[in-house]
Amino acid sequence: MGVVARNLEKRARLRIAVGGAVVLLVVGLGCAVLFSSLSSAGSTSVVTPGDSPSSDPVVSSAIYVHVLGAVSHAGLYALREGDRAVDAVAAAGGFADDADQAGLNLARFVSDGEQIVVPVVGAAPAVAAPGTTVAGKVNLNTADAAALETLPRVGPALAARILEWRETNGRFTAIEDLLSVTGIGDKTFEGLKELVSV
Repeated sequence: MGVVARNLEKRARLRIAVGGAVVLLVVGLGCAVLFSSLSSAGSTSVVTPGDSPSSDPVVSSAIYVHVLGAVSHAGLYALREGDRAVDAVAAAGGFADDADQAGLNLARFVSDGEQIVVPVVGAAPAVAAPGTTVAGKVNLNTADAAALETLPRVGPALAARILEWRETNGRFTAIEDLLSVTGIGDKTFEGLKELVSV
C-alpha cells in the first residue's frame, strides 16, 4: 500500500505542476496580447503648428484632417489611412451641443489634407473651399477615387472617369459639369447633386 500511495501522490504533484505551468502560460499570453493592443491603440493625435510631423514615426505615416465647426475641439488631427469621418469627429472631441449631426456623412472615408466642417443646426450651408468637405459633401475638385466611391452609384470605373474629366477639363465650376462625364445621366446626377460640392 505504501508504494501505491506514493505513486498516487507523485502523480497528483505532477498534475498540479503541469496545471500551474499551463495557467502561467495562459496568463503570460493574455498579458502579451493586452500590451500589444494597448501599444498600437491611440495613434490619433492633435498636431499643433510647432509640431514636426517627421519627428514621430506614427504621425509621419498618418493622414492629416482639419476639423472645424460644431465640434468640441476644432483643429488639425493626425488619423490613420482608412479612417472615416466619425473618427475625425471623435478626434475633435465629438459633436458640440449645437451640431447638425445629420449634416455630415459619418461613414465616409477621409482623405489626407481635407477639411471637414461640421455645420450648426439651422445654419445655411457654407460654400466649400478647395479641399473642404462641407456638411458631408464630397468636393469634386479635391476628392480622390476613394472619396468619390463613397457616393451612390459611383464605383471604381465611374470614379476614374470623373477624375479623368477633371484632368482633361480642369476644375469643376458647377456640379452640373458632372453631366459632361460619360456615364452620368440625369437620373445619376439627381442622386448625386445634393452630395457633392465644387
